[in-house]
Formats: sequence, C-alpha cells, structure tokens
Amino acid sequence: MRAILRLAVSLMLGAAPSAVMASTIDLSAISDFRLTPSPVPDPQTETPSEPYGPSEPSETKAEPDPAQFQGFGRQVGAIKWEMAAVLGYYTLVNGQKLFKDPQAPHFQSEGWFGKSTRNVGVDKLAHTYSTYVISELLYARLKRKTGDAPGIALTAAALGSATMLYTELWDSIEPDGGWSWEDVVFNTSGAALSALRNSVPGLDRKLDFRLMIVPNKDVVTLSGKRHFEQQRYFFALKLAGFEAFENGPLRLLELHAGYYGKDFTNEDRARGIEPKRRIFVGVGINLRELFFKNARSRVGRAAGEVLDYFQPPYTALHHHITN
Repeated sequence: MRAILRLAVSLMLGAAPSAVMASTIDLSAISDFRLTPSPVPDPQTETPSEPYGPSEPSETKAEPDPAQFQGFGRQVGAIKWEMAAVLGYYTLVNGQKLFKDPQAPHFQSEGWFGKSTRNVGVDKLAHTYSTYVISELLYARLKRKTGDAPGIALTAAALGSATMLYTELWDSIEPDGGWSWEDVVFNTSGAALSALRNSVPGLDRKLDFRLMIVPNKDVVTLSGKRHFEQQRYFFALKLAGFEAFENGPLRLLELHAGYYGKDFTNEDRARGIEPKRRIFVGVGINLRELFFKNARSRVGRAAGEVLDYFQPPYTALHHHITN
C-alpha cells in the first residue's frame, strides 16, 4: 500500500515515479496530520525550491562518428539497405529480359556519336547521367549516415559504377543488344563526374549536370528513339556559387552547354532525313536559388535538390551551334 501511495504522490507532484519509490518519505506521518497553519514564506529571504524529482536529460540522436566509417567496407555497410534497394530496382526492371529470347552473354560495338549510330550518342549521355545520379544519391546517404567520413565520394562513385556494370550484364543477353564497352566508358565518366563534384570544395555549388525533357505530341515517350529524342543533357554553371555574384542579382543566372539529337528515328531515316547532332549553349534561371535557397521544410529542401539534376522544360533559353 505504501508503494501505491508513494506512486500517487509522485504523479501529483510531478516527480519521476522511480525517484519517489526510492525516497525515504515516511508516509505513516499522514496519520499525524494536523490542521496547523503553514508559515508564510518571505519573498525576500525564500530561495526557490528545486523542481520535484530529478531532471531528465533530453534525448537527442547521436551524430555518427566519421572515425567509425574508415574504409570502403565500413562505408558500404552503412548504406547496405540503400544499395540493396538500387540493385533490386534494376533487377526488377531488367528481369523481363529473361523471357524475351535471352542469348548467351555477348559483346556488341554500338559506336559513339556518329550519324549512323542508333541514337546519335544520346543514349551514351543517358548512361552517364544514370550513373551520375545513382552515385549522387548514394553519396547523400553516405554523408548522412557516416557523418561525412573521408572518402565517401569515391565509395559512392564506385558503387554507382558497379550498379551500371550490373545492368550491362543484363544487356549482354539481349538478342539485339550486348555488352557495350562504349556504355561502360560513359558509365565510368558519370561516376567520375560525381566523385569530382563531391571532392572539390565548393564545386557542387558551381556546377550541375542536368537532364531536360522536352514534351512531344505524346507529352512524354517512355522508350525507344522518341524517348531519346526528347532528352537534353547539359552542364549548368551556376553564378551563385562564385563569391563575386553570390549577393547580387546575377546569382540567379546560369550558363548552359549541352547536347541533343534530332531526326534519328527509323521513320525519319526511311524518309531520307539526315540525323542531327546538336551542341547547344544558353542561359537559365537558377530555380533552386530563386525558390528554395532558404527552404526549411523537408519538401522544400527535396525540391531544391531535384533541381540540381532536372531542368523543367521551357525554363531556359538554348541555341544550338551545330546542326
């Protein structure tokens, strides 16, 4: 019964129940309770009493210690579930190839950017971009989970490159495809670009590699040559990343340089239309700097991150300098 009374007293007084249970209060004194007036405390001499019960330390999540994530193996272990999700996704996407007349693994030369190639090189930049984005995503997770341990940019790039080598194995069993060393070269370039961007201090604030998809009559085509024809790959040099412009209006401007292809579908070739390979330059608005520079919400920060990799259509002025 005394234990129950002590618990009740603790709840009324706001003390921790465990502390009150361990106290030396003699509750038998309740039987000797008398109606005697309590002395009125003098506000001039009375010292503030301690709060009831011991103070509880605030529970804060400990930051990861970078020293615990030295070395490639430990860093991979920190994002093992993220890596499993990436590989699972590509397995799901490519698994259907097992049911479409798979062949023994074989090689195929696809060429580079020639007019006679299937997609005039746009598919090669797609490989670069895919590897780059995977590496960037893994780098962001590593930075969060390891406390920005040394070497994570190289680890992320290596894992991104390994992922795309895995997808190339799936390509090698396609009857109209094969392992392409040209694809491997551009996969590696995407991983290297990510490693460079995240290793050189301040470079990520100055330079982006982005994709812009220009709508066609179907708005977005998800596969085939029309799919590649919609794609514009380009570098964006952000003036906001330079001290000379970071506080002025020019911080909102970007300089673009990139590549896209046109008129290389089978229908275009059948009509005798010559494929076009276009290098372009232009200017754009730094949408992240304009709308999400000081974003506090998780959604706002995520939207700003997306704009480092994807350019909404019709938000830049581009002019091709080759035909």
